[in-house]
Amino acid sequence: MSTQTLPSLAGLGFDVIRTPVWDTVVQMAISGKETRLANQTYPRWRWDLKYNILRADSTNHELQDLVGFFNARQGQFDTFLYTDQDDNTVTGQALGTGDGATLTFQLVRTFGGFVEPVLAPHTVSAVYVDGSSISGSFWSVSNWGTTTPGLLTFAGGHAPTSGKAVTADFTYYWPVRMTSDSVPFNMFLTQYYAAQKFGFISVKN
Repeated sequence: MSTQTLPSLAGLGFDVIRTPVWDTVVQMAISGKETRLANQTYPRWRWDLKYNILRADSTNHELQDLVGFFNARQGQFDTFLYTDQDDNTVTGQALGTGDGATLTFQLVRTFGGFVEPVLAPHTVSAVYVDGSSISGSFWSVSNWGTTTPGLLTFAGGHAPTSGKAVTADFTYYWPVRMTSDSVPFNMFLTQYYAAQKFGFISVKN
């Protein structure tokens, strides 16, 4: 699992398509009644980006940077990290309630009232118990690439006491992989290229 981040390139277009993807089994009886089975408790997210201009001259190497990044991932094989411009930060995010014994809490984020786990934290700036900031020496957070990513772990002897709310301020990435093993790059002028669809989808640990 790579921890490389998608490079920020000037030629990225504004029309970024972001799609929540669920997996539901639907069986319909002869009568027309349906039985539905949800295979997921939270969705995967798919992004489709459009790069309007990728320069490939002696000064600007945007085409080379993007092609090199794609090839380093070996298409769909390897993961990478993506920063969604409108879904990357939470403040005072509720993580759970202490019971005096539990030391680990999964980082989550709430978006439109729906809660999903955060697997690739970027910067955890503060952790609170019952509204009081806890020194960073008393907790740690596991990153993407570990066996249990996105876990906030309190040091032994510092479990939040019963009934105390655990909250945090942090930023995060999305762990993703490409949706295809090929990406077409269109040359519309000498040393000027475009990529009409650069697609990737979130992955779960």
